Amino acid sequence: MSSSKDLDKKVIDEANTFRSYVDILCRRAFEKDVPIMIDAEDFAFQKFIDVVVDEMMEKYNKDKAIVYNTLQMYRTDRLDFYEESLTKAKSKGYFLGMKLVRGAYMERERIRSQKLNYPSPIWSTKEQTDLAFDKAQEFSLQNIDRISLFSGTHNENSCIYLTELLKKHGLANNDPRIYFSQLYGMSDQISFNLAKAGYNVAKYIPYGPVNKVLPYLLRRAEENSSMADQTGRELRLISSEIKRRRNHN
Repeated sequence: MSSSKDLDKKVIDEANTFRSYVDILCRRAFEKDVPIMIDAEDFAFQKFIDVVVDEMMEKYNKDKAIVYNTLQMYRTDRLDFYEESLTKAKSKGYFLGMKLVRGAYMERERIRSQKLNYPSPIWSTKEQTDLAFDKAQEFSLQNIDRISLFSGTHNENSCIYLTELLKKHGLANNDPRIYFSQLYGMSDQISFNLAKAGYNVAKYIPYGPVNKVLPYLLRRAEENSSMADQTGRELRLISSEIKRRRNHN
């Protein structure tokens, strides 16, 4: 569906089944007034996911953001896509829910683009990805009247930057339209300090079959390993806390 090729009846029927399953989940979330986030996937089939999530936001985000799309900011096109999504939301009268992440399939995306001879959809450097992520955060707060933001990052600098943006725009730390999020068991020093300062923080937990969850956790570990200084600091903090508890007991 994302490639618009070979769209025979079987493909279209499967796509409609997928759409109906997503609709069931989003409708249930709407009925329970609980936000639901649709995760991002590979470049090759993200286009159709975006189409379906846009449909769900138009249907269920009339009063506030219930359905959230996810933007992988290591993709070179996501800032433009974000702006286009906001224009669409304004024109059709619904609120935009966006979860920002850096991205999890970098090597696989680059290999695939080389194999199939199309331009890599991924920024060439981590610095470009970091800049795109923070630009997306800034864009979110510039349009906070229409956007709800879920910032999913283990990067301390991006978290600090978002706190500065909240202050700059005169928003309360606990503004319900803005959430920070880290993986359960990772970057607790970020999560706990943000929560202590009154910001909205969620710890997300992977759930499912082991053969599905382990690859997910390995990708998260690979992402964090790219931040050598931060990971080392986290390990030192854990070691220090263990010693503190041992001495306290």
